[in-house]
Amino acid sequence: MASESASATAGPLGEPKTSIFGPMGRSIEVKIRKEFTGETDDSLLFLELVDCSHEHRGHAGVRNSTTQETHFRIRMVSDQFDGLSRVKRHQKVMGLLKEEFDLGLHSLELWVKTPKEAGY
Repeated sequence: MASESASATAGPLGEPKTSIFGPMGRSIEVKIRKEFTGETDDSLLFLELVDCSHEHRGHAGVRNSTTQETHFRIRMVSDQFDGLSRVKRHQKVMGLLKEEFDLGLHSLELWVKTPKEAGY
């Protein structure tokens, strides 16, 4: 059963898009929020998670996938990206999602910025 998820706080980027997604999308959102919004750390200023799997149905890399959720676009702004290269930022997010990749997640489109880079 899919649920609707509206993500994070709006800022200079405007309202985050809402995407309806299943268990993998919900798992991704929970893990990101847990990592970037702790009990004492609220460094996640913007999160947009969109399931783009429908755009890739039938592609060679996902033809035999056991999940319908294979591609996501993630846009996020966090203080935790300060001082990190683009590669390190991507590794930080992708490292949270090893289990999802093992379950059939094929691709993430990542846009990860510091507050200053995003105009906050």
